[in-house]
Amino acid sequence: MLFIYTQKITPRFDYIFKHICTRILGLKIEFTTSIEEFIAFKGAKLSYGKQALGNELFFQSQGILTVQGFEDIEVIVKPWGETIGFFQMSDKSAMAFDIFAAAFYLLSRYEEYVPHVKDELGRFPATESLAYREGFLKEPVIDIWAYKFKEILLKQFPDLSFQERSFQIHNIVEAKRPFEFLQRGVLRNIVGFGGDLWKVKLGRLFQRIRVLMGLRKDPYDTFTWLLNNSKSSHSNLTVFFLLGEGFSFREDFNTKREKFRRLVKYVGDYCEVGLVFSYHSLDDENRLKQEKSQLEEITHRNLVSSFNDRQLIKLPNVYRSLVELEVQKDFTLFYYNEIGFRASTCTPFLFYDLDYEVKTPLILYPVVGKSLALNFGKESDIEGTLMEVYNRVKDLNGCFSFLCSNRDFEYKKENKTWRYFFSEILNPHA
Repeated sequence: MLFIYTQKITPRFDYIFKHICTRILGLKIEFTTSIEEFIAFKGAKLSYGKQALGNELFFQSQGILTVQGFEDIEVIVKPWGETIGFFQMSDKSAMAFDIFAAAFYLLSRYEEYVPHVKDELGRFPATESLAYREGFLKEPVIDIWAYKFKEILLKQFPDLSFQERSFQIHNIVEAKRPFEFLQRGVLRNIVGFGGDLWKVKLGRLFQRIRVLMGLRKDPYDTFTWLLNNSKSSHSNLTVFFLLGEGFSFREDFNTKREKFRRLVKYVGDYCEVGLVFSYHSLDDENRLKQEKSQLEEITHRNLVSSFNDRQLIKLPNVYRSLVELEVQKDFTLFYYNEIGFRASTCTPFLFYDLDYEVKTPLILYPVVGKSLALNFGKESDIEGTLMEVYNRVKDLNGCFSFLCSNRDFEYKKENKTWRYFFSEILNPHA
């Protein structure tokens, strides 16, 4: 057990020390504000603040954990061994940088609360982020810092006990368009036939006819393949369905049809089913509640996991709605067009509401990106970009999540890499 002294135990202090010490390092900790109690303690201990009490193990504080609210903060990023750091401290501190303040800045998404440029859909772009600008987006620096902290602790307290964690994979698959031709309605198929003829896509035209006549399987119906590859796997799998209004005409789908409901039930028999909250409902808690209730009525289970369509996160309102709806896990915290760690960690963490200064029960999963962020069909992109991030998470015994679509596994040449990556890399078997 590690005993930690600080002058004031704030919600921010409690939040970030528990993430680094408990969630990442598996270390039991206790806090105190009593100098006498701290001095009398004979085990492993440290102090965190502006000044050391004596010659104990001391980590200097930058100050962000003791204040409330948010404002523009100057952040100067500097090289630090094999990684980077910011909020540099004096030589009196056991670490060159205040990793606890820096980790809070990144985990709380502090930079998304202060004024910033949004994209056309109202999202926080990757290019506005500190991690992108300073070149550490693909590095889970908070976990790297945590292991640096662990090295210092073990050097000072060799008998300190840490509960080792294991590398985990949580596969997530979006199924906003579960079928290409089936269940699309008469009008859409008529329009589709016309489009195929106009563009002289005869192969697609005949494929559409055969699917509608029941002579072959719909090309987007890859769910049996998905579930078969997940059997006996060490990985978790969550398949997300969209039940609300589609963002575009192509994504609109009649979710009340019996075939769709049977598909959701079938998938739910073998893995967790999650919900894609529709883009147009994210500002309306009543609509979110309706979509949640609709999925629960189909699955006969409480909704546990969700993500927001188009990766739209308007902090803190959307996450507050999820807390009110008692959603337990969110998988939205990534950039739609970049691979990396939006919150700079590969460890699931609790959402901290900067407006209310409170730690919530909503767990945010650090998804590294989605398949559309990479160039389809180029194996070098997978191996050179995605595998680099995958191996980094594996080295840190973190949690790796990557968003694929059911359409990525359609049986065609362009999807060969995705099928291999999902079946062989993301679903290791005993």
